[in-house]
Amino acid sequence: MSQTTPSEETLPADVREMVAAATAGAVRPRRFGAWYIAEHQLRQMRSYGWTVVMSGIGSPLLYLLGIGLGLAAFIDVPVASGPDGPVDYLWFVAPALLASAAVGVTTEEFTYTVMAGFKWRRIFWGMNASPVSPPQVCAGLVIAVTARMVFVCVSYYALMVLFGAVGNAVTGLLIPVVGVLAGLAFGLPLLAFSAGISDDKGQFAMVQRFVFTPLFLFSGTFYPLATLPVWLQWIGWISPLWHASEAGRALSYGLGPGAWSPWVHVAVLVVMAVAGGVVARRVFVGRLRG
Repeated sequence: MSQTTPSEETLPADVREMVAAATAGAVRPRRFGAWYIAEHQLRQMRSYGWTVVMSGIGSPLLYLLGIGLGLAAFIDVPVASGPDGPVDYLWFVAPALLASAAVGVTTEEFTYTVMAGFKWRRIFWGMNASPVSPPQVCAGLVIAVTARMVFVCVSYYALMVLFGAVGNAVTGLLIPVVGVLAGLAFGLPLLAFSAGISDDKGQFAMVQRFVFTPLFLFSGTFYPLATLPVWLQWIGWISPLWHASEAGRALSYGLGPGAWSPWVHVAVLVVMAVAGGVVARRVFVGRLRG
């Protein structure tokens, strides 16, 4: 004989009130769950706030001092040209350093933070037990990391202006946007990878050494990509760093001879970010609901 569940009208008044309160309490998390997750992640970042500040201000300051007052003083031959001729080396390298800083943020936040959420602290599972959905957990983490990248890129750009490392400070205002886009283009595929592994057995160290470092060195960060042998230039073509660096340089001092349109570089970054985001979302859903 089957059992029937009593309708809401047959429940006692106090029980109906509890059910109504619980239902109402679940509405906001289901609607704004990603922002709650983002708030949580940003509060977590406060525990290593000095790292965030130093990566946003200290590192750019040291790089720009070292290059602007050090390396650039020994480079007599023009490295790159804009529409009006050769440009200062600091102008050339600064947009690339900004994009590298944004990518560096994602290599931190989309690796060990993800492993902590799934395995070490298992906090993602606790979030999943609430009305918050797995896609919102993924989206909230991305929002929080994007906020950190915005802080880093805006701080970096302010120091670039202070050091005179921007050709056109007006169009250059979009350089931080390109930097954040570079971070997402690199970081979202990395997020999908991190969410898909069950334990860190050196994979993150290998990503740092054999993915990020080669991209940093062979993406035209410190010299034009065309100066590399053809058999190495492909690294730059698939690198978010190169596309972001070239778009940032176009915004800073204009297009040089033979340069790609900045819209092409932006389009490549958008495609990388969107594809990585779709895969990362699916991995979160499959793991938390599996």
